Amino acid sequence: MPGWNFADLWEICAEVRGDAPAAVHGDRTVSWTEFDRGANGLARTLLDAGLRRQDKVAQYLTNDPAYMQSVLACFKAAMVPVNTNYRYADDELVHLWDNADAAAVVFHGTFGPTIERIRHRLPHVRLWIRVDDGSGPCPDWAVDADDAAAAPTEGPVAGPWGRSGGDRWFLYTGGTTGLPKGVMWEQDTLVRLATQTSPLPLGDGTALAAYRDLLAGTAGAAPVLLPAAPLMHGTGHIMALAQLTLGGCVVTLPGRSLDAEALWQACHDEGVTVLVIVGDAFARPLLEALDAAPDRWDLSRLQLLVSSGVMWSQDVKARLLDHLPQATIFDSLGSSEAIGMAASFSSKGNVTRTARFALGPDAVVVTDDGRKVAPGSGEIGRLGVGGLLPVGYYKDEVKTAATFPVIDGVRYSLPGDWATIEADGSITLLGRGSVCINTGGEKVFPEEVEEVVKTCDGVVDAVCVGIPDPRLGHVVCAIVEPKVGTSVDAAAVIEHVRAGLAHYKAPRIVLERSTIGRAPNGKVDYKGLTAWARDQAAAG
Repeated sequence: MPGWNFADLWEICAEVRGDAPAAVHGDRTVSWTEFDRGANGLARTLLDAGLRRQDKVAQYLTNDPAYMQSVLACFKAAMVPVNTNYRYADDELVHLWDNADAAAVVFHGTFGPTIERIRHRLPHVRLWIRVDDGSGPCPDWAVDADDAAAAPTEGPVAGPWGRSGGDRWFLYTGGTTGLPKGVMWEQDTLVRLATQTSPLPLGDGTALAAYRDLLAGTAGAAPVLLPAAPLMHGTGHIMALAQLTLGGCVVTLPGRSLDAEALWQACHDEGVTVLVIVGDAFARPLLEALDAAPDRWDLSRLQLLVSSGVMWSQDVKARLLDHLPQATIFDSLGSSEAIGMAASFSSKGNVTRTARFALGPDAVVVTDDGRKVAPGSGEIGRLGVGGLLPVGYYKDEVKTAATFPVIDGVRYSLPGDWATIEADGSITLLGRGSVCINTGGEKVFPEEVEEVVKTCDGVVDAVCVGIPDPRLGHVVCAIVEPKVGTSVDAAAVIEHVRAGLAHYKAPRIVLERSTIGRAPNGKVDYKGLTAWARDQAAAG
């Protein structure tokens, strides 16, 4: 199919922007020319390894210029980037790459030992590309990314099959059992979404010449993005796609955990204009740093703070804007399957109340029986959006049909958020209809953790719930039923889970209860247990 393709657009960016920065990482600056040239070399390496049109290439990387450069390489060769949560444990990685049919993996050297353990379980991965991060030499079973990027090429690299707007980009997200599912987006759809509020929305009637003229005319005002959130997650990644399409620069931090002082210093040094964070989990420590040293950094170029998918409280927003009076806060309500469901904008003196959002232009709230909720009715429904939507879930037609229903002749995405519509048309978000726990922007599905907790010595049964936390939004609390007459070591339970799952999925709190109280059908009262656990945690 015809349509917009990021590789075509970014190659024009490289021609127009030239020596201007496309990426900054610590002391390293990568120009647009270098960014594009290295992506050509990586694309040629993928093609020479025998990968085919729309083969999947996983990015097993922390924030680094190599992340978006390898994504561009995929777009050039008409292959599909696949985000990978670098916190995943062995079995989780195997499941993700097996489910995605990954044919190649680009990884940071520090993850080499993990890959060594599981490589024999992934025979379909034909190419491993290692990005140097100072952790040691490149293993003999991998290709060095710097060598690949330096491979000689003549002009823009493309596969013999060419490119199209239908070429895909995968965003893996958790499923109802915690197993990740790949959301399939077409590039043409993403380009339209990424530029719809820009100076030049790329729609049906826009020509490449007009796009080139826009880049040339706005060179001095190109955006500078700092995704404090990992690029492996949707918000930071999609924002990077958008800002690069505007000829901008992506600034990444060398550290692999949030360092508030380093982040503000980078904003000061690089003139960051757009900052992506993860709600209160990031905003609170950033605010504390500003409170401690309000005059230390020049943040006058910072115009936009963006967050999505996690709680960002009214008080924290207001206090941040005291330090950044020129900025706008964009609190987006969306998901991997649904971009633009709702949003709130806050500015100095006009801060939106926590969990209150304005519906997006294509958004709806739908009851279980398929009716659209009327404003002010008090009815509760699932929040969804129409318009520019993904194709569906990779290799899961049943889940696709359930999440993307057709209502009154219009296809919607209803990912699972529940809300009411107020009389003024705004929505109040109630949360997920499931028992998914959102901790610091990461989704944790209780059943997955419970199954691991129940294999711990002395545990008869277990349920996991979310406990409110001022920084992370919620933390995982494990309620365990011990063997009669025994007690469970909380620290041992936590370490047991950490040994089998990503650390953020491990409980922070472990509470004992004489019985979980399952019904005859095996179900538990999550609502009641959550209330009990919160009372116990509050009592200390």
